[in-house]
Amino acid sequence: MIDALRPLIAEAEAQRQLQICNACRYCEGFCAVFPAMTRRLAFSFAEVHYLANLCHHCGACLHACQYAPPHEFQLNLPRAMARVRVRTYAEYAWPPAVARAWERQGLVLALALIGGFSLLLGLALALTGRLWGQPPEGSFYGVFPHGLMVALFGPVFAFAAIALGEGVRRFWRGHVPGTPGAAAWAEAARDALGLKYLDGGHGLGCPNDSDAWTLSRRRAHHATFWGFMLCFAATCVATLYHYGLGHVAPYGWTSLPKLLGTAGGVMLVVGTAGLWRLRRTRHPEHLEPSQAPMDLGFIALLFLTGASGLALALARETAAMPLLLVVHLGSVLAFFATMPYGKFAHGAYRVAALLKWAVERRQPSRLRLGSE
Repeated sequence: MIDALRPLIAEAEAQRQLQICNACRYCEGFCAVFPAMTRRLAFSFAEVHYLANLCHHCGACLHACQYAPPHEFQLNLPRAMARVRVRTYAEYAWPPAVARAWERQGLVLALALIGGFSLLLGLALALTGRLWGQPPEGSFYGVFPHGLMVALFGPVFAFAAIALGEGVRRFWRGHVPGTPGAAAWAEAARDALGLKYLDGGHGLGCPNDSDAWTLSRRRAHHATFWGFMLCFAATCVATLYHYGLGHVAPYGWTSLPKLLGTAGGVMLVVGTAGLWRLRRTRHPEHLEPSQAPMDLGFIALLFLTGASGLALALARETAAMPLLLVVHLGSVLAFFATMPYGKFAHGAYRVAALLKWAVERRQPSRLRLGSE
């Protein structure tokens, strides 16, 4: 019975805290959550999910709050919002059963998927005697043919994109503020790419292990995001080389795919290591235990993807290359398979929330206080 009510408890507690914050309004300048909050007198569950994803979990409001523990009101809005965000990934994901498994055992599932995919690929190579040994010219296609790689990754990536898109569509449908115009799209993109709301409302950053301001979280997030984007760009350029220019891998160290991939891999490793360190040292009042499996699973997937890619590039012309390729492909497959359900999805939901806010703030308030 308690398990069945737990989702309602998370949203109801967030509603309680939002009502108190809405009466106080001391933190109105910290981030977009507070001005969005003041445009409401009550909060539906859909609006709670919207505000929870608009929150960047910087923690500044907790340290400024006069009603934070040990006050009897027990306000800890960052933690309440984090608890609802975990619920968002399960509530709007498609299919939801996968999201619930990831919510409970994110790190274990991430490692199990990497191990499972790597084992299958490794067994396939072992049966043909190609698991160890230098392939011709260090070519990955000498280990796994290009057509096989496309057949493996194409369906997994397509399913992940469809499932994530469906989740965001359902999230957006829960609270539609209006049709986004060009200005709203531009503002949302700027705020998302710049991580505007990890600046504490004053540009100095957010608290992490104490109430002191730091830009460390913003920098670690930037390194992780842009590292991922550079790796994705390397894949896109390599695809263009292969199909458009007839230039087949392997590519030299000074080629554009290699430069983009190497820079992206380094940034992924540095960024995810930074996120892991910051999470370990974070103030205990900031942390939400139910978010730990997702956080750690996401960090592990991206770190292993970046680290295995760098190791593969360095060992491309050695006998260890096929084995490292198996680990790297297993990591990438596991990452794609969990994209719609793990912490990666928070980026898509957060952009949707920022776009909702960019639309909403351009509209007249729905409140009509004192008009009658």
